[in-house]
Amino acid sequence: MKKVLIITYYWPPSGGAGVQRWLKFAKYLREFGWEPIIYTPENPEAPVRDSSLEKDIPDNLTVIKRKIWEPYTAYKKFIGQKKEQKINAGFLSENKKPKLSEIFSVWIRGNFFIPDARKFWIKPSIKFLTNYLKNNPVDAIISTGPPHSMHMIALGLKHRLGIPWLADFRDPWTNIDFYDKLKLTSWADSIHKRMENEVLLRADKVVTVSWNWAVDFKKIFDREINIVTNGFDESDFDNINQELSSKFSIVHIGAMNKDRNPVNLWKVISLLVENNASFKNDIEIILIGKNDISVFESIKDNNLKPYLQTIDYLPHKEVLDFASRAQLLLLPLNNTPNVLGIIPGKIFEYLAAKRPILCIGPVNGDSARIITKTQAGSVIDYKDMDKLFKELNKYYKLFQKDSLFVKPMEIKEFSRRNLCGQIVKLLTQISK
Repeated sequence: MKKVLIITYYWPPSGGAGVQRWLKFAKYLREFGWEPIIYTPENPEAPVRDSSLEKDIPDNLTVIKRKIWEPYTAYKKFIGQKKEQKINAGFLSENKKPKLSEIFSVWIRGNFFIPDARKFWIKPSIKFLTNYLKNNPVDAIISTGPPHSMHMIALGLKHRLGIPWLADFRDPWTNIDFYDKLKLTSWADSIHKRMENEVLLRADKVVTVSWNWAVDFKKIFDREINIVTNGFDESDFDNINQELSSKFSIVHIGAMNKDRNPVNLWKVISLLVENNASFKNDIEIILIGKNDISVFESIKDNNLKPYLQTIDYLPHKEVLDFASRAQLLLLPLNNTPNVLGIIPGKIFEYLAAKRPILCIGPVNGDSARIITKTQAGSVIDYKDMDKLFKELNKYYKLFQKDSLFVKPMEIKEFSRRNLCGQIVKLLTQISK
C-alpha cells in the first residue's frame, strides 16, 4: 500500500464536524490502496468530546500524538472563565454582552496568533516530522484546516522534503465568515494573506468543500481548485431509530451562532401558534448543540420558550437518531458575504436521515443546489416570510395527514466511501 500522512488538529476523542471529515476518509482509505498515518495533538483544546467516534478508527492505525502548547489557559484566566470550561467556536457567545476582556482578547488573537492559536506547534512539528519521515517515508502528505497552522506544518515539510502535498480547506482562510471580526491590523491581514498565498502556491493539490468557495480561492490564487464535499457514512445509519416523533418537531443539529439565527422563522412559528390551536398543541422545537444568546432571545421575544427543548451535546449516533425521528430538519445558513459556498456538514446526514429539510438562506447558493438536486426539501430566502409561512403550513398539513415524507434523489455521490475515492484520485495524480 501507498502511505499518506494526514496532519489534522481534530481527531477522536474530540467531537464535532471538524473531526469527521478525515476520520471517515481514514476509515476507507485502505479500500483504495492507501495506508493513512495520523499526526494530531495529544492535548488539543476541543469544543466538545465524543468518544463514540473512536469506533471508526481503523484497526492498527498509526496515530502519532504530540503535545501542543496553546494559549487558552491564559486566555480563560484573562476573561474570567474556568480552566475546565470549553471555548466556543465561530464567535458564538452565550453572554448577553461580551466583556471588555473578551473584545480585547479577540484583537490579541487576530493580530498576534497568526494564523491561529496553534502557531506554537508549527516549528516543533516540522522538526519532529522531518526526522520521522526520513525514517518512515510516505508517498504523500495531507493537511486539513482550519486551524491553518496544519497547512503551515505541511508547507514546512514541503520545503524540506519535497513530498507531494494535498491541502484540504474545510473552511476558507481570509474569506471565512468571521474574518472581519478578528479586528486585524493591516500588518496582520497582510501576513494572513501571504501565508494563504504560499499554501495555495506550493501545495500540489488544493481541495475545498464547495463550488463557490473554489471560485473564491481561485480569485485569491489562479490555479486549479478541486471540490470534494463533506458527506455521510452509510454505516452510521445501520440500526437507526426511525420511529417519527408524535410532535411536529423542528430539529436543528449543531452550533447556531448569531449569523445563523433564523429570526423570521421564529416570527412565523409564533404567528402559527397564535392562529392555529392544533399547531400550538403539536409544535416542538429541538436545538441540539451550542446556541448563541441571540437565538434564545429571539425565541423568547416570540413567546416560543414553552415549545423549546435544548440539548447541549449528544454522541454522534444519538444525534442521528434525533435527525431520523424529526418531522422537519432545520438548516439555517450564515447571513454573511461568503454564504453562497456554505454547505454545513449536517446537510449530508440530513439527506441520509430522509427527513424534509427546511433551509433558510440564498436560493442560489451551494446548499440550495444540493437540496434542489436531491429534492430533499425547501430553500427559502432570509427575508421571504410569505414563502416561509406557506412552506411551514404545507409541511404541518402533511404532518397532520401522516404524509410528511421525502425520498432524496441521487445522494449516493455524497457517501463517505465515494468521496474517499475522489481524494484517492487526487493523491494518485500527485504521487506517481
